[in-house]
Amino acid sequence: MNAYERAQKSILLERLEEAPERLIIITGPRQCGKTTLVQQTLAQVDRPKRYLSVDEPDMLNLPPVGTLGSEATSNEASLRLGGERDARWLIGHWERARSEQSASDAGFILVFDEIQKIPNWSETVKGLWDADRREGRNIHVILLGSAPLLMQQGMSESLAGRFETIRLSHWSFPEMAAAFDFDLDSFIYFGGYPGGASLVHDQVRWRAFIQDALVKTNIERDILAMQRVDKPSLLKQLFELSAEYSGQILSYNKLLGQLHDAGNTTTLARYLDLLANAGLVAGLSKYSGGAYRRRASIPKLTVLNTALMSAQSTRSLEEAQADRRFWGRMVESAVGAHLFNNLPRSFRLHYWRENSDEVDFVLERAGQLLAIEVKSGERRSSATGLRSFAQRFRVRRSLVVGADGIPLPEFLSTPVESWFEDP
Repeated sequence: MNAYERAQKSILLERLEEAPERLIIITGPRQCGKTTLVQQTLAQVDRPKRYLSVDEPDMLNLPPVGTLGSEATSNEASLRLGGERDARWLIGHWERARSEQSASDAGFILVFDEIQKIPNWSETVKGLWDADRREGRNIHVILLGSAPLLMQQGMSESLAGRFETIRLSHWSFPEMAAAFDFDLDSFIYFGGYPGGASLVHDQVRWRAFIQDALVKTNIERDILAMQRVDKPSLLKQLFELSAEYSGQILSYNKLLGQLHDAGNTTTLARYLDLLANAGLVAGLSKYSGGAYRRRASIPKLTVLNTALMSAQSTRSLEEAQADRRFWGRMVESAVGAHLFNNLPRSFRLHYWRENSDEVDFVLERAGQLLAIEVKSGERRSSATGLRSFAQRFRVRRSLVVGADGIPLPEFLSTPVESWFEDP
């Protein structure tokens, strides 16, 4: 993983060559390579820098105890033991960066990883950043976090106009193929988690890694520990059910009927939003031409990384391929994950169904519509769905992905916005 460089590295290098006019915020789900991207970039930049993780003790990065004066000794001792990270810890390292920057003509790069774990981090960063701008300090600040919703809240509440984001998504088929020699079937089943790529030869071990190191950690550390969730067991059940039924349309009432914990449709909708922001599963809304009706629609469930679907099942790769109905849903989920993860900001992703007519995915951009049907395995072709949708709505283009249409590897390797171009 360390040898492979994602395309966003070149973007980060460009930003570090510019004057530090904005904070650089790296966003993306857990295990998508945010930390590796930054460390690869820092290794290539020849100037003073410091990388700090809120999760780890940083003994080597601190000056000897007592060098800041007797009043700071107790605070330094706490930091050396990996004590509580708070605004004082953040301010202390920022002040050290200022001192080092003042002694260098090359500027300074300061990185904070897992920044969202510091209480009121965005307010503290705002004050420090604004002071640096007034003083004209040449310090680039990079912030990373594994809880996208908390990062978004801090950015919108305190840092408006002060940051630029570099977005990382789950690894794509071309990236997994280039870095780990995945073929198409391997990508569909094992998904886009680079951390698990070395374990795919042992599917039992790989499944345990996905469930324990990724899913459990993501839910318990990134959602439950940092968001108010009144029914944690309901959230966990909802994830498991969503992964099991990925590629299917299920009403909230039907979902409630299969969950053991009590709840209501509003709670489920909120929990689906939390799971989507964590990069786990999403509930796509039905396209209807009206925003209100879309918000109230029955969701179509889709995992955002197909590893979550196969790890949740008991099927091996060979068993999954032999079950054509299940494999068809995996292929459709791979397409849905590709669309969702790489969706430009101005786009919206939906599905459509009316009676027996269905369109797997509907892309919307500034009133323009793109209808997509996925053909795989024994899934029934829904060409009538594409025709019915085109009769009801003004469609710029209709695509069939898979058999007799755009080859799946080509679709998974093409930027989403490219399909709006003239054929």
